[in-house]
Amino acid sequence: MCGIIGIVGTTEVASALYDGLTVLQHRGQDAAGIVTVDGAHLRLHKGNGLVRDVFGQSSMSRLRGRIGIGHCRYPTAGSEGAEEAQPFYVNSPYGIAFAHNGNMVNTETLRREMYEDDRRHINTDSDSEVLLNVLAHELQIQGRMALTPDHIFKAVAGVHARARGGYACLALIQGFGLLAFRDPNGIRPLVLGERVTAEGREYAVASESVAFDVLGFKRVRDVAPGEAVFITDDGQLHARHCAEGAVHAPCIFEYVYLARPDSMIENVSVYKARLRMGQKLAEKILRERPDHGIDAVIPIPDTARTAASALAEALGVPFREGFVKNRYVGRTFIMPGQGDRVKSVRRKLNAIDLEFRKKNVLLVDDSIVRGTTSKQIIQMARDAGAKNVFFASAAPPVRYPNVYGIDMPSAGELVAAGKTEQEVQQMLGADWLIYQDLPDLIRAVQDGNDDLKQFDTSCFSGEYVTGLDQRYLEQIELLRSDDAKAARRSA
Repeated sequence: MCGIIGIVGTTEVASALYDGLTVLQHRGQDAAGIVTVDGAHLRLHKGNGLVRDVFGQSSMSRLRGRIGIGHCRYPTAGSEGAEEAQPFYVNSPYGIAFAHNGNMVNTETLRREMYEDDRRHINTDSDSEVLLNVLAHELQIQGRMALTPDHIFKAVAGVHARARGGYACLALIQGFGLLAFRDPNGIRPLVLGERVTAEGREYAVASESVAFDVLGFKRVRDVAPGEAVFITDDGQLHARHCAEGAVHAPCIFEYVYLARPDSMIENVSVYKARLRMGQKLAEKILRERPDHGIDAVIPIPDTARTAASALAEALGVPFREGFVKNRYVGRTFIMPGQGDRVKSVRRKLNAIDLEFRKKNVLLVDDSIVRGTTSKQIIQMARDAGAKNVFFASAAPPVRYPNVYGIDMPSAGELVAAGKTEQEVQQMLGADWLIYQDLPDLIRAVQDGNDDLKQFDTSCFSGEYVTGLDQRYLEQIELLRSDDAKAARRSA
C-alpha cells in the first residue's frame, strides 16, 4: 500500500507533486521521494519519514522541471530501510526513474533471471527495483535510440508476460516522457486526470482520484487492467492495452480500509461503498439479533465512521463519537512490532466516558486484523463504564495474508486465522461479535458499478487471482512475522 503520482505539466511540477503526496500520505507514512526531469538531468530527492519531513525548502528548490513522479511508502516485507525509498533509478537504457505500488509474487524468479540471463544487478531487497529492471531490460531489447510509443508498449507487454502480482507503476524515461501501467488483473488502483491551464493541457496519474481534487485536475478515468498510458515530453497522450485475457479483480480492501472516502476507484465512490457496508451489516444484525439492545453505535475512528453512521441510521439507534483520536500517531496495523502497536493504541485513542457509562454500545471498525487494537478498545469501553460492549466489523474475518501490496501479518498472527467467530469473540472480550458476510461486502462495492464482476478478496477467501504456490506463502510467513521483522531491525 503505497501512494504514487506523476504529472506532465506545462510549468514546474515539484510543488504539485508534494501536495499530491500529502493527500496520498494515508497510503504510506514510512518514506517519500520525488524525481523531476530538468533538461538532460533527473533531479531526485527521497528519504525516510513523512512527506513534510523528507522535503524542505532547499530540496524542493532543486527539483526543477515540468515532468515528475512522486512516491510515499509504507514498508512491506523486504522494503523497510532507507535504501528502499522510492523512486528508484537506473541509467541504462536512457535513464529511468520508477515508482511502484503493489507486490510481486514471483520476485525471486525474476531476480535470478535478471542476474543470470539479463546481466542486470539488483541492489536492494525491494521487488520494485526488480520490476524497474525488468522494464529497463524490455526497453533495451527494443534496440532503439529513439523510442516511439509502440516500442514502449511492446516493452510493457514484455513486463506483463514476466511479472506476476499486483502492481501500479510510473516510470520517467529521460528524453521521452512519463509511462504509467497497471497489472493485468487491475488489483492495485491507478487513475488518470487532466487539467487545462493558460499554458496548455496537463496530465496526471495517481493511486487515488483525491490527489486530483487538491491540484485542480479532472478525473478522466481509471487506467484499465493491463493498460499502459504514455505521455510524451510535449504532452501527447497515448494508451494501449498491453495484456489481454486476465480477470479484472480490483482489491476490495481498498474500499474497506486503504483508500480515502473522498476517492473514486473503478467509478465507485469509496464513501458510498462504505455507507452500503454499514447498511448491509445492519441488515445482518436485524436478522440475527432483532432484540440487540444497542443504546449507541460508536465508530473506531477514522475509517469506520462512514459505515457506522449508516449502520446506526438503519438500526434506528443513536450514532455517537465515543473516541477522540490523536492524529499524530500512524495507522496501528502498520506499526513494526506488537509492542509498538500495544503502546500506540492508548496513545492514539481516548474514550469519552459519558458516551459509554451504563450503556450497551456497539463498536464498529472497518476490519479486524491482528485483533490487538480491537481487544484494547473493547477494554477501554469497559473501563469507561459501558454495561455491555458489542463489536461489529464492516469486513469479513481476515484469515489469510495479502500478497499484492498490503503488509498484513503472517497467517499465524491474524486473529481469525483457523478460528471460529465465537473463538475470536472470546479472544477479543466482546459480549458479542458480528462480521460482514463476504457476499454482502462484494455487493456493497459492486452496487456502484455493474461492470465490476469480480474482486481480489484473497485476505478473506484465501483465493489468489494470480495463483500462488505453497512455497511463496511459507516465505511470506517467515518474512512478515513480528519476530522476523524484529530480527531484521536489530541486524
